[in-house]
Amino acid sequence: MVIGIAGGSGSGKTTVAQALMERVGAEHVAFLPHDAYYHDFSHLPPEARARVNYDHPDSLETPLLIAHIERLKAGEPIERPIYDFTRHARAPETVRVEPRPIILVEGILIFAEPALRRLLDIKIYVDTDADLRFIRRLLRDVEERGRTVESVIQQYLETVRPMHLEFVEPSKRYADIIVPEGGFNTVALDMLTARLQALLRPWVASEEP
Repeated sequence: MVIGIAGGSGSGKTTVAQALMERVGAEHVAFLPHDAYYHDFSHLPPEARARVNYDHPDSLETPLLIAHIERLKAGEPIERPIYDFTRHARAPETVRVEPRPIILVEGILIFAEPALRRLLDIKIYVDTDADLRFIRRLLRDVEERGRTVESVIQQYLETVRPMHLEFVEPSKRYADIIVPEGGFNTVALDMLTARLQALLRPWVASEEP
C-alpha cells in the first residue's frame, strides 16, 4: 500500500505523516519524504545554490523516488538520500530503508507528477490556510535551516507562492482525501489510522508465530 501526503509548504504534511506512523507503528512503514530527493547542487557555488527554485518539480530527482518505490514494492531495500538544507546539497550519507507493508510518501509536489501519482494507492492532501503555512515555514527555516527572516520572505514571494499556485494547489483535485488543519485534525487522523490498521491486520497476522 503506497500512501501519498501532499499539501503546501508548512501545511502540516510531516506532522500528519509522523502521527500516522506513531499510531500504526513505525516498524510497518517505509517513509520517503520527497524533499530528500532534491538534485545535488554541490557543483554550484553557494550563491547559485541559494537561487535555485526549490519549489519547481525540476529541482527534484523524482525518477529516483519512483524507482525506490518500485524496489520497495518488490521487497528490496533502498538507500534513501539525505539532503542538507543548510548547504543546499546532498549529504554523502544515505539512509537504508527496508521494505514495509506501507510506503508513505510525503511532499508538496507528489500529486503534480503523473508518473509518481499513478503509484499512489491513497492520496491525502493537507489543506491549511496560507497565512498559517507561511508562519510555520518562517519559523522552521529560521530555527532549523539557519535562514534569515528576509531571505525566507524573499523566497516565499519569488518562488514558494507562485509555485504553490501553479503546481501544488491545482494538484489538490487528485486527492482521495482532503484533511483540513493537518495534524490538529484528530477526527481525520482517527479515520485514517483505522483504515491503515485494517489494511495491516492480515500482514501482522501472517507475521505472528
